[in-house]
Amino acid sequence: MLEPPAQLQPSLTVDGITINVPSLPQAVSSIVSAAQHGDNFSVCTLNLDHVVQLQHHANFRAAYRRARFVTADGFPIVVLSRLMGTRIERTTGADLVEPVCAEARKKGLPVFLLGTNNLTLNVTARRLSERFTGLQIAGCFAPGPGFDPYSSEADAAIEHIRASGARLCFVALGAPRQELFAARCLDELDGTGVLCIGAALDFIAGTQSRAPSIARRTGMEWAWRMLREPRRLGPRYIKCMTIVPRLVARTIPQIVQARMRKAA
Repeated sequence: MLEPPAQLQPSLTVDGITINVPSLPQAVSSIVSAAQHGDNFSVCTLNLDHVVQLQHHANFRAAYRRARFVTADGFPIVVLSRLMGTRIERTTGADLVEPVCAEARKKGLPVFLLGTNNLTLNVTARRLSERFTGLQIAGCFAPGPGFDPYSSEADAAIEHIRASGARLCFVALGAPRQELFAARCLDELDGTGVLCIGAALDFIAGTQSRAPSIARRTGMEWAWRMLREPRRLGPRYIKCMTIVPRLVARTIPQIVQARMRKAA
């Protein structure tokens, strides 16, 4: 029997959050299409650390529920989708930046870079401009340490984005700040898509190293990162691992229903 088209396959819902974009190409096409239409929207990439935070922070959960597009960042989430028989590919914020910029250049969509620090933003802007000749970098903004998404500094950041005329904004603040800020942008900007991308700008600038491709393909990026920063990331990943059994248990009804529909 032929597999159904991706858009007809059942969506995976993780702790109330639905993964509605199953692959990188579909994420890029959906984001660029929405930007061309002048829509306000946000993009989130769900991983286990986010699932942990969703349990404890109502504002974070509300921000996630307002996201137009949600991809599967964490490899365990991809595994759950496979158990359902749904084809979901791991798509991180770092995966999105360059292909979205490539399409933004073709479609004449200006982009804005927000997060990290001025040095990283300047290097990233230069490298993206070199790789995608003609890409319009509408502006950059580097918040200070301890950035509060509800502060006057956040007000200033939103004003910078608005004045720049950007149609796409890459926000690299880390969770939950970037998602909370993106949710604010939905209410206060007009015609701008906000992509929550974690450390992606640091990877492009070279101020942080991304895991080797083999670690990413095999779902071992977390182990590579933990070995590099055990004190900071060890406790985080331990919390992530403790929620896996509960996620599997909660997903079993979805898996059974999806398998029964395929068998029918």
